[in-house]
Amino acid sequence: MAVRNVSVIPATRRTGSNNSTRTAVTKLRVAAYCRVSTDDAEQLTSYAAQVSHYTDFIQKNDEWEFAGIYADEAISATNTRKRLDFHRLIDDCMAGKIDYITEVHDQ
Repeated sequence: MAVRNVSVIPATRRTGSNNSTRTAVTKLRVAAYCRVSTDDAEQLTSYAAQVSHYTDFIQKNDEWEFAGIYADEAISATNTRKRLDFHRLIDDCMAGKIDYITEVHDQ
């Protein structure tokens, strides 16, 4: 297996205003990436649970702004070519729409 270099790009916090307190607040725009590799019934249940869990998890954090759920269903991890939402996620990150990604996947 070839060793690949990984670059870590630190999150940049965005400052906005909180209408209820009229003070500046800083929130990270957070998205989640969910994936299962087969269309097996058990994994599809896991897929739905992942989407539900991370939507709730992100929205309940007062320091985060929900930036969306990106999810690929029944797509292999061996190649990213067919992982369309993964590519959309990367594009949105590169466009500055997302500060932080949380991920979960099947084992």
